[in-house]
Amino acid sequence: MPRPKLNSVLLASTDPDRLGAWYAAALEPDDDTKMDPYRVLSFGGFYVMIDTRTDISDTNPEPGRVIFNFDVADARAVAARLGEVGVEWLAELEDRDGSLFATAIDPDGNYVQIIELSDEARASMETG
Repeated sequence: MPRPKLNSVLLASTDPDRLGAWYAAALEPDDDTKMDPYRVLSFGGFYVMIDTRTDISDTNPEPGRVIFNFDVADARAVAARLGEVGVEWLAELEDRDGSLFATAIDPDGNYVQIIELSDEARASMETG
């Protein structure tokens, strides 16, 4: 029996149109992304589905519980684009032993981390 494969997440919001537009502007999803009534965004084959729910608050009361990690090729360029859309930073871009990390806060209060791993860190992860 094949193992399950995680390929998407449902991101609930009281204002999914606003949140979907923010992710599309801030993080440039794949070109084949659909902004249909379900607001499905593809990031490298991982899908973020943004939908409305009535059993949640306007902002996430525990944003550290789930953090979206985006592996990026140029963290400085992504951080600049996030700055252009007026992002609030939890942690601005910083160098951690050659890898670059930053944590932004989306309009619903969720944490969104951008990560540019150094070649050494990536090689270490691949070899275990």
